[in-house]
Amino acid sequence: MTDLTNAPEYTVSDLARALKRTVETEYGHVRVRGELGRVTVPKSGHMYLDLKDAEAVIDGVMWKGSVSALSFRPEEGLEVIVEGRLSTFPGRSKYQIIIERMEPAGAGALMALLEERKRKLAAEGLFAPERKAAIPYLPRVVGVVTSPTGAVIRDILHRLDDRFPVHVLIWPVLVQGEGAAAQIAAGIEGFNAIAPGGPVPRPDVLIVARGGGSVEDLWAFNEEIVVRAAAASQIPLISAVGHETDTTLIDFASDRRAPTPTGAAEMAVPVRRELVERIEGARGRLSAALLRTVERKESDLRAASRGLPRPESLLGDARQRLDYAHEALVRGLTLGIERRRGTLERLAVQLRPRSLEREIAERRQRLAQAGERMRAANLRRLGDDGRRLAALTSTLEALSYHNVLKRGYAIIEDAKGALVRSAGDLAPGDSVTLRLHDGERAAAIAGGVAPPRKEKPASKSRPAKAGSSQQGSLF
Repeated sequence: MTDLTNAPEYTVSDLARALKRTVETEYGHVRVRGELGRVTVPKSGHMYLDLKDAEAVIDGVMWKGSVSALSFRPEEGLEVIVEGRLSTFPGRSKYQIIIERMEPAGAGALMALLEERKRKLAAEGLFAPERKAAIPYLPRVVGVVTSPTGAVIRDILHRLDDRFPVHVLIWPVLVQGEGAAAQIAAGIEGFNAIAPGGPVPRPDVLIVARGGGSVEDLWAFNEEIVVRAAAASQIPLISAVGHETDTTLIDFASDRRAPTPTGAAEMAVPVRRELVERIEGARGRLSAALLRTVERKESDLRAASRGLPRPESLLGDARQRLDYAHEALVRGLTLGIERRRGTLERLAVQLRPRSLEREIAERRQRLAQAGERMRAANLRRLGDDGRRLAALTSTLEALSYHNVLKRGYAIIEDAKGALVRSAGDLAPGDSVTLRLHDGERAAAIAGGVAPPRKEKPASKSRPAKAGSSQQGSLF
């Protein structure tokens, strides 16, 4: 058994630091080929990944400064070649590679990733022909998403100015490197967010452009964020990325693909000179066609006029009928006047003064006779009405209660003026008023109720006779 008492003792930290120095010294610079596994980029901007092959996995870290220099976006499944150094992380007792550079493992790896992404987006329908919109023939405003510096924007502006000067809006973006894809997508979405009729004119067509380059240089236009923004654009979009032989995924999602940025400008607007010539040609053809039409119609009118009857023949019969009607009207008026004259003469004979005086005398005599008859009838009616009035007056006097009071009866009223109809309506000492035929007298009940007299009871409708005692002495 080996004696360990003389072996040096390490703390955990000392041993971890010793291992770290050994690994970094022995593997200070390595170049490793492998497939990317898990790839995460937190808010810090650093990248953490797994680099693996069929038998092993190595953790990898790429700091933010190195990530920003990448020309492509690392994704899971991509085969890459990385350069860096091995190190350990004492807090987890694990080793990892600190990556300083990363590149795809040949064009084949990028193309495989490109094809895989293309199949995925095509399956979602982003490249479907029915999604593509027509480019307006003569846009008023053209929006360009590209780098504000370089030959691309100058070529586009120069070609637009040569063909048909229009209002151009430029959305400056990075066209390669870290953050380029996000800026390009933001440019497309920003132009679409402009409201029509606002202070900033909304483009009628968009151009997304970049000059030529390698696959890595153009990779920003293969990113999903850019492809989805192009497919979702409500404004017709022309892609002009790279040269004619370069193909990116935005070309499939755009409404039209131009071989070059200059070609995109040619697709966006027509040639003004050619348009003017076409308008002039169309105006000439239209004028000639109108002239030929007028001449043909004039010829047709002359031919048709030869088959029409002469105006004199059309109006002759009407004129003759008018003459006959005039003559008949004159004859009718003459005969009518003669008949009216005869009637007037006969009436004039009847209107002589002597006959009129006789007629007036007869009418006056009849009027006088009618007046006499009316006067006699009125006198008879007045006599009859007077006799009826006298009879009604006698009846009224016979039925009046005043005649009853004259026979010695009286009407008794209480202090409120109400008629006393029964002895029970009064209490001893109540004041009453006696109404006689010739006036009223105030009286009072002095005592209790007197015994009733045995006499024929009076009718309910007749008033009590004056001096009758039904309720005691009255004072």
